[in-house]
Amino acid sequence: MKIYQVGGSIRDELLGLPVADRDWVVVGASPQKMLDAGYKPVGRDFPVFLHPSTHEEYALARTERKTAPGYKGFAFHSAPEVTLEEDLARRDFTVNAMARERDETGVAPIIDPYGGRADLATRVLRHVSPAFAEDPVRILRAARFVARFGFAVAAETMALMRDMSANGEVDALVPERVWQEISRGLMEASPRSMFALLSDCGALARIAPELTPFDLNSAAMLALAAAARRELTLPQRFAALCANLSLELVSSLCERWRTPAQCRDLAMLAARNRVALLTAASLDAVQLSELVRRCDGLRQPGRFGSLIEVSAAVAAAMAGDADPPDLDRARSRLIIALDAVRAVDAGKIAATAKSASEIPRLLQAAQLHAVADALDRLPVR
Repeated sequence: MKIYQVGGSIRDELLGLPVADRDWVVVGASPQKMLDAGYKPVGRDFPVFLHPSTHEEYALARTERKTAPGYKGFAFHSAPEVTLEEDLARRDFTVNAMARERDETGVAPIIDPYGGRADLATRVLRHVSPAFAEDPVRILRAARFVARFGFAVAAETMALMRDMSANGEVDALVPERVWQEISRGLMEASPRSMFALLSDCGALARIAPELTPFDLNSAAMLALAAAARRELTLPQRFAALCANLSLELVSSLCERWRTPAQCRDLAMLAARNRVALLTAASLDAVQLSELVRRCDGLRQPGRFGSLIEVSAAVAAAMAGDADPPDLDRARSRLIIALDAVRAVDAGKIAATAKSASEIPRLLQAAQLHAVADALDRLPVR
């Protein structure tokens, strides 16, 4: 039985990047042998075990065979006679198909049967084998790696991905899997590159027709790039992407990808209130108090704060990634309006009402007065 460190951890070590998780492959072992050594089974589709002390995952070397359309249509074969090279051959890209035998020194030589080290040096993503075409998730992974590392895609790999898109293999992807990869790509350094690659290979039209025709320098892409540079959260980056789209397109995209409620709600608010948020520097008390109410800032102050940062990214993108001169004023007025509305004592207002039906009007009037009073105390520009 031999144990090898494989995959992305080898790649990241060679790139000089921190390694969070290590993947291990075991060659020459059976499930029973792993159990006898104290490993705990966790795999469903194929044998994966947890190390008894480190709790890292150890998978038995395996091969795979396509049995049905889509990314789930595979049959796996795991046996002691499966070699390391056979296991590495089923991986997506050559840069992820390298290994190193586990030893006490941690300096065992790199095993690189498919040229991953050379592709890493030239920053190229290249598929390991034609079996790449059997799993459409690999297109999404390619796009995510481009967003993370800034790698180019080999011409033959791009041609393969275009064929996969054209023949409908991408259509077999389920929404949850698409969102899993897209959401990870949104959090990379250059998420705009992810969409550019997906468009270039024809997959974007399949998984997100709402974003086509694609333009790398569209308002949506520039806002997303600005949000990434500002290191905003996932909901904020998704909202920045959607802020310049119509409500119909945002709703359709969220439904297609089944985005989490936090991402969907912030994106819808950003699209619905984009103009008001971008012109906040010149809004009066009536407009600001109404904006806070419309965005449910009283009950969701944290979300309203996120919305402010999204609008700042959108505004910066519109200004050529330079902060507009009135950005600080807009942010200040939005925060002041939110704080003023929240400071109103709803219980005290309700106690003065003659009837329950009168409470909303009195509360709204008090909130407006509070916002106006807070704005009046601002220094004159």
